[in-house]
Amino acid sequence: MPATERARKSTTGPKPKTRRALSSALLVVGLLLVIDAACSVLWQEPVSALYALVQQKQLNGALEQSSSSALPVVQRRAAAKLDDDRRLAFFARALDARAEPGAPVGRLEIPAAEISTVVVNGTGTRALRRGPGHYPDTPLPGGDGTVAIAGHRTTYGAPFRNLDKLDPGDSIEVRMPYGTFFYEVERTRIVAPTALWVTRRKSYDRLVLTACHPLYSAAQRIVVFARQVRQVERPNSNT
Repeated sequence: MPATERARKSTTGPKPKTRRALSSALLVVGLLLVIDAACSVLWQEPVSALYALVQQKQLNGALEQSSSSALPVVQRRAAAKLDDDRRLAFFARALDARAEPGAPVGRLEIPAAEISTVVVNGTGTRALRRGPGHYPDTPLPGGDGTVAIAGHRTTYGAPFRNLDKLDPGDSIEVRMPYGTFFYEVERTRIVAPTALWVTRRKSYDRLVLTACHPLYSAAQRIVVFARQVRQVERPNSNT
């Protein structure tokens, strides 16, 4: 083989060191993808989980600040003249009226499902990346009717991942700046995404939690229905 041809061939492909470096890089990338997939299956998607963790920390601080935000004097005086139930409904409407999409409105505690998370206002994509979101067309706790909250099960912290572990009688607590609301699980249903009836108002106050079902799919929805059993106004509520 002529020397010029050998020289030409020696320069047409990657050098051995370059090939080894490229192979190592691809191996690392492949390993990271496998780890990411394993985390998503066994726990939750790690990248969005980190984002949600940061967001929840910020929301928690903002929620504590909002609990000390006073209503105008006229509204506080009006609320003081109401009985307990009507006063809580007044506070709920006041918070609902001023809460921006994605802003924190309360905290959800469900020991049986290992849930402890700040709830935000709204169910848009950006809002749900921060935490479970309150359906804007339903009242906040304290208002009459069905309170509805949606959340992710595999991404952005997967706050509702264990929703399927809830059984009838399990306790749910929703802490609002103006009061704490206690619920007991009645039942769980798997429904179609178009089942809008789940948020309809009943003759009693209740809480509805919704999420995609099964895991890693949006084909259906898992819905937990819980009945309110007690409510306690927060002392010196300044919502």
